[in-house]
Amino acid sequence: MKILVIGSGGREHALCWALKKSPLISKLYCAPGNGGIEDAADCVPIKAEDIPAIVDFCRQEAIDFVVVGPEGPLVMGLVDALDDAGIKSFGPRAAAAQLEGSKGFMKDLCRTYNIPTAAYQRFDNAEAAKEYVESQNLPIVIKADGLAAGKGVIIATTQAEAKETIDEIFGGLFGVAGAEIVIEEFMEGEEASFFALTDGENILPLATAQDHKAVGDGDTGLNTGGMGAYSPAPVMTDDMIALTMNRIIEPTVAAMKEQGTPYTGVLYAGLMITKDGPKLIEYNVRFGDPECQVLCARMKSDLLPALMATSDKSLASISLEWETDTALLVVMAAKGYPGAYEKNTEIKDLDKAAAIDDVLVFHAGTKRQDGKMLAVGGRVLGITGMGKTVKQAQKKAYSGISAISWPGGFCRSDIGWRAVDRNVAG
Repeated sequence: MKILVIGSGGREHALCWALKKSPLISKLYCAPGNGGIEDAADCVPIKAEDIPAIVDFCRQEAIDFVVVGPEGPLVMGLVDALDDAGIKSFGPRAAAAQLEGSKGFMKDLCRTYNIPTAAYQRFDNAEAAKEYVESQNLPIVIKADGLAAGKGVIIATTQAEAKETIDEIFGGLFGVAGAEIVIEEFMEGEEASFFALTDGENILPLATAQDHKAVGDGDTGLNTGGMGAYSPAPVMTDDMIALTMNRIIEPTVAAMKEQGTPYTGVLYAGLMITKDGPKLIEYNVRFGDPECQVLCARMKSDLLPALMATSDKSLASISLEWETDTALLVVMAAKGYPGAYEKNTEIKDLDKAAAIDDVLVFHAGTKRQDGKMLAVGGRVLGITGMGKTVKQAQKKAYSGISAISWPGGFCRSDIGWRAVDRNVAG
């Protein structure tokens, strides 16, 4: 089979790395790919949002199945276009992708179907939003309604900060994503990521993971697209998984079907584990980045049949096996991220990191040029370590980072700290 993966990040590198092992695949492409994906797939210079060009390429190369990595093309309707062209794919159609494309849509769905989430209100003008926050407890969470690359969420700790944030978002801080905002209560608890495949009716839970959104050690500083992750997440016990399925995932899949917009693909629930059980922070309509990398590192089964089953409505026949070891990934980002950062700095000694036992190197914002590996994005590398415990996996990941020479990069030094503090490491 000929398979095309859409995207250029660490998530897509992990998907290509995992799919390359499938005996069902005769040719693997990635559009547009990155400097590391070139080692796993043939990279095609087509942007992920160029839907007509992607469809044309699929026709020309007789692509059998398309795996859509990022949320942008899904919200824009890539799966719809592929369906219209008779090309099978992994991911939701545009109407269902609104679960991520509009935070207001997602919150309204939760309210209608009694899915536990934070109390909220939606606003399309600054004055009404600022009047609302005056009556609310602090801290308070302010979100751009649309897609903002994981950065459209700000936690305000004072009234002045909340009002300034509202003005900034309506003033264009997140572009068109901020044409409307959602203001919601701040939830206390521990965050976790939960993933499930669905064909619109059947649901297959995947392994659990925990992300680290904040840029600084101790979960301080601005939110990012993710600075590290590990799997499994100790906070997601069997009981917590059962509650999540019963209260959040199953009602969502049923609600989307009832509304005439059945959801297919992977459903990624960002959760807050509160004293009252799991509550939904937000939905993503694709694999998380960097959670996808640690999930792929632990997956023992062939990934392709599971992805295809979401499109073929045959997910009930699929089961997956996972490594019992922990996978822990540390993101190396360009200095200055998530703000302004320098591009085209050289990264050396990646081969030394990859040569360490139980270390995987996934690329995100990289490109090869004149025999050099250059950093061209904000989040640039994901160094993954495998170990029997979180502590062992953490040690492996940071040993990989120590082997790399990149003065233009930085990383957090405490990825996995919650699990270590729980004494899960042993």
